[in-house]
Amino acid sequence: MAMKQVANSAIKAIANSGSSSLLARRLHASPGSKKIVGVFYKANEYFTKNPNFVGCVEGALGLRQWLESQGHQYIVTDDKEGPGCELEKHIPDLHVLISTPFHPAYVTAERIKKAKNLQLLLTAGIGSDHVDLKAAAEAGLTVAEVTGSNVVSVAEDELMRILILVRNFVPGYHQVITGDWNVAGIAYRAYDLEGKTVGTIGAGRIGKLLLQRLKPFNCNLLYHDRVKIDPELEKQTGAKFEEDLDAMLPKCDIIVINMPLTEKTRGMFDKDRIAKMKKGVLIVNNARGAIMDTQAVADACSSGHIAGYSGDVWYPQPAPKDHPWRYMPNQAMTPHISGTTIDAQLRYAAGVKDMLERYFKGEDFPEQNYIVKAGELAPQYR
Repeated sequence: MAMKQVANSAIKAIANSGSSSLLARRLHASPGSKKIVGVFYKANEYFTKNPNFVGCVEGALGLRQWLESQGHQYIVTDDKEGPGCELEKHIPDLHVLISTPFHPAYVTAERIKKAKNLQLLLTAGIGSDHVDLKAAAEAGLTVAEVTGSNVVSVAEDELMRILILVRNFVPGYHQVITGDWNVAGIAYRAYDLEGKTVGTIGAGRIGKLLLQRLKPFNCNLLYHDRVKIDPELEKQTGAKFEEDLDAMLPKCDIIVINMPLTEKTRGMFDKDRIAKMKKGVLIVNNARGAIMDTQAVADACSSGHIAGYSGDVWYPQPAPKDHPWRYMPNQAMTPHISGTTIDAQLRYAAGVKDMLERYFKGEDFPEQNYIVKAGELAPQYR
């Protein structure tokens, strides 16, 4: 039954793409033991400090015993860059590649071409832009993620970052650890959140949760998206829809980026668009670093046009030591951590296991998890 479903899927995709190589890739895949490679960040000494720390190399999503007991080969590494890296050694014969947004394995068209046995790309978390989705679709691969697994984690983190910027928290923290005490050096640019206008660019699962969490702070809430949110949620939060993004930007004291990285959104916030924002704007970006023009953000922070920038997403990741966001003023940046809380790890580990079980049985995944299916991209990535 499983092989019949794979064959039917291949034939359907060929009808859509006209590619004969797709049929060969699908039908020549082994129905038995699979080679599965996971790419995660290393925990080192921190692994032993929490038994639920599963989202790292050492924890391996808690899948090793289960996979190996079924005869599958499971290789886990953090070494993902360069021609001699550990991941590259396994590209030619792996069947499944699991990665995370926090330590992404960049799956380029070149890697896809080399991966003759590859069938499935899974993201342990949300956001599959580390994959060349067009190349994956053309190759007939399935790309899926654990939709919803860390939306609460990211929304909470965004709220924290808004407050950190508004209250000018970071300079105060630095004063404490350096033995200083200068209240004026903090208070001159510390504000209340109440009464400020906050706009989220993107109102999907995370954006909606953020709007709900901001409601008790008595802010003026705006949102921009392709479609309006449910009228009941609009009423509940008091959020107002802004169809024209450029018209919304100068209204906002605080802007939160909550859109996926696509070819349309890559570099979307360049020098010209940032100039349309209110002088002294605060920006939180836990979406993707490449949505922003890196140097334009650094320049605007240096000039004061952006009064504060916080987020956990960079491009590339890990961020190089000379990345300009490390050194720009008025930033509250961290490594990519918002969606990899212990609670989130347990959710996305369970979601990956569920999809692997379905994959082995030849069953479909939950529809909302698909990013690429039968040669078609999910709507948010088109």
